[in-house]
Amino acid sequence: MKAAYDPRISGVYLHIEPLGCGWGKVEEIRRHILDFRKSGKFIVGYAPACGEKEYYIGCACQELYAPPSAYFALYGLTVQASFLGGVFEKVGIEPQVQRIGKYKSAGDQLMRKSISDENREMLTALLDNIYGNWLEKVALTKGKKKEDIEQFVNDGVYQIERLKEESWITDIKYNDEVMSMLKERLGILKDKKLPEVDYRKYSKVRRWTLGLTGYKDQIAVIRASGSISRTRGPFSSPSSGIIAEKLIEKIRSVRESKRFKAVVLRIDSPGGDALASDLMWREIRLLAESKPVIASMADVAASGGYYMAMAAQAVVAENLTLTGSIGVVTGKFYLGNLYEKIGFNKETISRGRYAELTAAEQRPFRPEEAELFAKSAQHAYTQFRDKAALSRSMTVDKMEEVAQGRVWTGKDALSRGLVDAVGGLSRAVAIAKQKANIPQDRQVSVVELSRPSASLPEVLSGIGSSLAGADRTLKELLNDVASSDGIQARMDGIMFEKLGGATYTNPLFMLIKDCLSSF
Repeated sequence: MKAAYDPRISGVYLHIEPLGCGWGKVEEIRRHILDFRKSGKFIVGYAPACGEKEYYIGCACQELYAPPSAYFALYGLTVQASFLGGVFEKVGIEPQVQRIGKYKSAGDQLMRKSISDENREMLTALLDNIYGNWLEKVALTKGKKKEDIEQFVNDGVYQIERLKEESWITDIKYNDEVMSMLKERLGILKDKKLPEVDYRKYSKVRRWTLGLTGYKDQIAVIRASGSISRTRGPFSSPSSGIIAEKLIEKIRSVRESKRFKAVVLRIDSPGGDALASDLMWREIRLLAESKPVIASMADVAASGGYYMAMAAQAVVAENLTLTGSIGVVTGKFYLGNLYEKIGFNKETISRGRYAELTAAEQRPFRPEEAELFAKSAQHAYTQFRDKAALSRSMTVDKMEEVAQGRVWTGKDALSRGLVDAVGGLSRAVAIAKQKANIPQDRQVSVVELSRPSASLPEVLSGIGSSLAGADRTLKELLNDVASSDGIQARMDGIMFEKLGGATYTNPLFMLIKDCLSSF
């Protein structure tokens, strides 16, 4: 955005390496590339390794080059789910999980040996949406028919020469050849160095130096990224996701400030602690009573992430933002059979009818304990669903039709009343201006109040600080979420990585991470 206005910048040379972000961010990056082209400056892409996400961005450039040895893998998209039910059965572990909502797949990989019909239906719909959007946008950009793009994918093309022949790329060139071409285009002598500024350095250029800030009206941007926790734990770091107590402090400071005319809450979260989500929902609602609050959802705003978003006066999502998943999950492990196999014994002395509800993992729930456990989870779900209905001005019955733990893409969520508009951060800012009665032709200063708080793997898998405390056993983790304040409003983390394409992580680690990411 700065480069488009900067008279010192003639164009952009975009090196596209394998991406780890979700489709929501890819969509927004692509939109900014297209907006930059309107400035009349050139934007040239270079892709040595290219999958669907990388090409989705690359084809938006005016020109796209690749070296003769480039890896192009435009073979389609997959989604996978792993299941540990059979493994636990063999070693004598029985997960006792309550998940409310027939589409709430978080916990399935612990209990089941195969995918449920509901989960298959949901994942198939998500995959169809993402793949269909990719085919449509690429076809539009390349001036081809959607059917031709799909046929090319199904042909399994890997030859870089054929990519050039069929105009998928502009030409086959090494990086130095592209640099020489750019020098010639800019009228720079061959023996002179191409004047360039890299991303790290240019990102430090202040907006005010380009006349892009300093405006009287200010809109605050608060970022909330990663898995949701109520308080900062002993293993927490600045990148440990969304810490509710910290975010609430920031929300309150903005509410008390007269500096900001409106707020954009930028959410990128698969959820987490249900209590924490509800506490933040309340603070966002209070903020919205004093000034306009717009939720802008990036890759994912599901479960607890959507819980936060629905408190805003308007919700904006990308076409492919994973959203919804209005449901809850909680559980514990019954380890009695495992203990018997390894000769371990544990005795518990307690007072109170339900004192051993989550403490006695050496035995399964008693009937009355199972009933209480189920009622507690159902109560949490009812609260979530009813607040969603209230926030979105829908009847409870209507909300129930789109809730039940189901995940939607932003496009489908729009048609079902879960979001109000499709777009990115700039669209959210435009809506904030409108609700704050600021004329659309009047420039505003967008003030970032926080940096993204989670690393990409934490956003995608929703494991938050669990990896930092990797020495915690599965039993301890499940006991945490099974406690009275541990009900989770969390989205299944498996689909984030698999919808993005192949993964090269160790399969065993992925299996364990898949298990952890649901809780």
